[in-house]
Amino acid sequence: MLLLASASPARRRLLEQAGVLHRVRVSGVDEDQIHHADPAELVKLLAQAKAAAVAQELDAVVDAEITAVLGCDSVLSFEGQVFGKPAGPGEAIERWQRMAGRSGSLLTGHCLMRRGQADVVACVETVVRFASLSQDEIEAYVASGEPLQCAGGFALEGRGGLCIDGLDGCYSNVIGLSLPWLRQALSAAERSD
Repeated sequence: MLLLASASPARRRLLEQAGVLHRVRVSGVDEDQIHHADPAELVKLLAQAKAAAVAQELDAVVDAEITAVLGCDSVLSFEGQVFGKPAGPGEAIERWQRMAGRSGSLLTGHCLMRRGQADVVACVETVVRFASLSQDEIEAYVASGEPLQCAGGFALEGRGGLCIDGLDGCYSNVIGLSLPWLRQALSAAERSD
């Protein structure tokens, strides 16, 4: 059984929909304490920190059915800036004014850890092409509250899907977890046993 080191309901839904048996344990990692100039390295460091924090808490007796811990973290890299969750509606509107009609890279760091070792750490990138939205459309989307809960300020699987013109790369990665990456990582881990 997989232990997801994330509070993200979107990641939980992805695992449920894919039929991956899992439990959730939030890591408690203070993300503001982890820094790196390269967004791809940043998300890998965050994912690894989350997986390691949860793996350290495992009890061999209580958690005997856990075979691996998965940590993930996502950011949007846009015109040289890293966008996590917007701090408030004003920041979300400002970001959308900049992003409308342009593209950014949604980066998700993944860390699969077994027996306290990081078996696989990777960053998956998906290019997101944002729709050219009017000011009224931006304000209506932000007023829904959805953008305030998501890295980059949008949820592809929600109302934000209407604000996206297209993707280049993995769809589920934009939601917070690349299912193709997970399948390959779990398969590689099984082969190494």
